[in-house]
Amino acid sequence: MQLSDRVAIVTGGDTGIGKAIALEFARGGASVVIDYVGDATPASAVVSEIEGLGGKAYAVAADISNEGDVSQLLQQTIARYGGIDILVNNAGIEQKQPFLQTPLEVWNKVIAINLTGTWLCSQAAAQQMVQQKRGGRIINISSVHEDLAMPTNAPYCASKGGIRMLMRTIAIELAQYGITVNDVCPGAVETPMDAKLESDHPEYEVLLSEIPLRRMAKPGEIAALCTFLASDAGAYITGASYVIDGGMTRQSGSL
Repeated sequence: MQLSDRVAIVTGGDTGIGKAIALEFARGGASVVIDYVGDATPASAVVSEIEGLGGKAYAVAADISNEGDVSQLLQQTIARYGGIDILVNNAGIEQKQPFLQTPLEVWNKVIAINLTGTWLCSQAAAQQMVQQKRGGRIINISSVHEDLAMPTNAPYCASKGGIRMLMRTIAIELAQYGITVNDVCPGAVETPMDAKLESDHPEYEVLLSEIPLRRMAKPGEIAALCTFLASDAGAYITGASYVIDGGMTRQSGSL
C-alpha cells in the first residue's frame, strides 16, 4: 500500500475533512493518530471504523493551540507507534463577523487555533522527523482564502494567509532533512462547517453560481489529494499550495 508502515497524525481528525483523511490514510496502510478536542465520541467512532477496516488508529485529546498539549500529542504518538512520518494540520475554526464589530478575543482564538496551532504541531513533528532521519511530510489544510478575500471573515483569511507563508518558509528550511511541506486549499466542501450554508437555498445557489463545476467538494476528494502528497508519488513536491475548488477562484467575482 502507498502509506504502508507510516505513522500519521491528523489534527481535527474526528469529523469532516479530517475524518476523511484519517480513513483514507488508514486504507493506504498508515497507522493514524486522531487529534480531537471536547467530546470523545466522534473520534472513538472513527477509530472503530478504521479498526473495522483492519487498520490501526488511536485517538488523543489535545488542544493544538496549547504547547503542552501538542507535546503530549507527539509523545503519545511516539509511545504507541514509534515515531511520526506524516502530519496533517487540519484542525481549524472560523467565526464570521464584520471587521468593524469583530472583538479581539475572536481574532485571538482564530489565530491561536488556525495559525499558532499549525506552527506548534509542525515544529514538534519536524523536530521528531529530523531525529528519525527518514524524512517526512507536513500537509496543511489551508483554504482558497489564503489568497482570496472573504468579507466578514478577516481573522480566518489572515490565519490562512499566514499558513501559506509559514509553509513556504519552512519548506525551504526543512528540505535538507527530506521533509516536504505543502498546503491543500479547498474551496466549498460538504462538511459540518458548511451545513448551515447548504440549508439556506438562496445563499447556496449564489455559492454554486461561483463554482464552474456547480457543486461542493466531497471530503474524500480532499483526502485523495492529501494521500497523494503523503505518498512516495509526492516526494518531489514542496512549498506548494494545491487549490481544489471546482474552479471557484478562477470565476469568483468575474461577472
